[in-house]
Amino acid sequence: MSNSRTDVLIEPPVKPQPAALKPRARRKRAASYGALGQGNTFPISLATTLVLVALWWTSTRFGWIKPLFLPSPGATFDALIGAIRGDTQGGTLLVQHITISVIRVLAAFALAVVTAVPVGIAMGTSRIARGIFDPVIEFYRPLPPLAYLPLIVIWLGIDESAKITLIFLACFAPLAMASKAGVRSVAIEQINAARSLGATRWQVIRLVVFPAALPEILTGMRIAIGFGWTTLVAAEMVAATAGLGQMVLNASNFLRTDIVIMGIVVIGVLAYCFDLLMRQMERALTPWKGRM
Repeated sequence: MSNSRTDVLIEPPVKPQPAALKPRARRKRAASYGALGQGNTFPISLATTLVLVALWWTSTRFGWIKPLFLPSPGATFDALIGAIRGDTQGGTLLVQHITISVIRVLAAFALAVVTAVPVGIAMGTSRIARGIFDPVIEFYRPLPPLAYLPLIVIWLGIDESAKITLIFLACFAPLAMASKAGVRSVAIEQINAARSLGATRWQVIRLVVFPAALPEILTGMRIAIGFGWTTLVAAEMVAATAGLGQMVLNASNFLRTDIVIMGIVVIGVLAYCFDLLMRQMERALTPWKGRM
């Protein structure tokens, strides 16, 4: 009896391929990726601030940096108390400096909002308006405010109009560009749907284009008010007798570095408060942003 042997070919196991993600699973994964970086950052920011203050205190406590160049946190806090009491050059209270600077920036910012937003919307919806305003804005937008400050003084003098105009020009360009970008990002399907329902051109702009561009406009407002604050010192160089920028510049002439640092901190804190206010306004006016 002969034994027969049959060779059996054993194929390697096939690696299972992952099934295609269902639409709901894809949306969940996309939402999880969109949630990356979200969450409460206050503890991290607080820890970072405390570390920076500790480094500041250490460098001044052990004499690594001379007080003329960087005063200690205690000296800066004493300068803050003195400024609140009016113990600065000119005797102006800190609250008066803050009030005057805030009024200047808010007046220029409000003027920029009521002019730059319509100009930006017109640039985004009209070829003629874009051809008129785009070269002017693109020309002066990269210029530093100090470059055209002498010209503003020659034209407007040294009163409040020159300071407000300088801050206004700093706020106008980013707000107009953001408004134009917001209009250009509107889906054409929304515009065609409104036109098919019989909407006029003005109704399309008011009911479709403006609401869709509002998130970009609010982002431009946040950027614009930041530019306004950065131009504050340059604006208050024009024969100002009060204001945070004038207080800092006047203190630098007398080598009062403690007041200079204190003024910079106050300007930064106020700018951060305005940014928080703009964020709250953005959440209130565009609650759908980031959820589509």
